[in-house]
Amino acid sequence: MADIFEMKRPLAINYSSGEKAIMVAYYPHKEGLVYLQPFWQQQAQSEQVTLIKGQLKGQGPWRIADAVITLVGCQGTDPELAQWLAEWECHVQAMGEQYYKAEDIRSLAREYGALV
Repeated sequence: MADIFEMKRPLAINYSSGEKAIMVAYYPHKEGLVYLQPFWQQQAQSEQVTLIKGQLKGQGPWRIADAVITLVGCQGTDPELAQWLAEWECHVQAMGEQYYKAEDIRSLAREYGALV
């Protein structure tokens, strides 16, 4: 695969605890990476961006801290994540021009230390 930050699609993150999430936007951070989950704009400001500390390794799947990052649905489809992603994509499409511009999202990520 490719460098994770060249990917232009949402990715699944699976923590060793069993917790799973989708990263709809993700950026390098001096301590690891930061990401936003679907419906991030509906969260409290302190919960909109997640920081994972650690060294990012791999070319897909990727590993960081206690988590593995893959394509959504890759290596054994996860119907729950696939459904969540479908709902998110419908939400963004329904918002159309009202949805946040890419630069606005990068600006938010920079507030949390993203290197973009």
